[in-house]
Amino acid sequence: MTREPQLLSLRVVVPSLGAEQSTVECRPIVDGRDILAEVFGEGPAEDPRYLLSPRTPLHATETPHEVRLAEAGCTEGCCGAVYVTVSREGQHVIWSDWRNPDDEELSLPEFWFDFDQYEAEIDRAAADHTWEWPARTVARLLEERLRTRTDWLSTWECELGAVSAWPWAPDRITVFLFHPGRSAISADHPWLQFRMTIPISGDHANVQVEAIEERLTAEDPREVAEVCGGSKEFADQLGYPWPGPRPHAQTTSGTGDTARRE
Repeated sequence: MTREPQLLSLRVVVPSLGAEQSTVECRPIVDGRDILAEVFGEGPAEDPRYLLSPRTPLHATETPHEVRLAEAGCTEGCCGAVYVTVSREGQHVIWSDWRNPDDEELSLPEFWFDFDQYEAEIDRAAADHTWEWPARTVARLLEERLRTRTDWLSTWECELGAVSAWPWAPDRITVFLFHPGRSAISADHPWLQFRMTIPISGDHANVQVEAIEERLTAEDPREVAEVCGGSKEFADQLGYPWPGPRPHAQTTSGTGDTARRE
């Protein structure tokens, strides 16, 4: 049976800058329909840094794999998320087996896309940065630069977690580091997460990135950062002070991009 392929569009939605706990969304539009809006009202679609990264999970392969498209604002474990299985059959990409851990009755049909149109739309959306505000651009470019600088991180026994910029804080970026590295988490060894908040100026993004990179790589980043994740026990073992109580404080073992819950 021949199926008429459907049309995928990936729409980046940016909230008003300064709005509390707001987030950038990458919303999948199928034949003009915002499919997430039809089935999930508990939280935003995933951030473009996940869905449109160089290693985007949206790319279709012959091995089916599951992709999270949206998560509840209070976390998946509380009020659910939306997952879809992405697979390829010949010239078609198929979205199927929709799942929400919090809603067994989630119902969406299979969507079939032409492979060429599907991949071209992912490439287009990933290359489009016109929606970014200045801090978001600086964060993206700085992270790209720092991920090539393994020398300074190995010197200080640190691993880059993420460089983030959030709509509710449009005038700054945040750099997250793991010490001694993210692998310590899975190995059940002591670990800490560090955070550095850096204000953004009106200078050109590339000028700021070069200046920030030079400053960050000239010294031990742990000396100018604050502990924001791990545990007091780990901090004691590694020789760092554990921070006192703060509003919205949390421990984390994720990527460092705690955009919705920090």
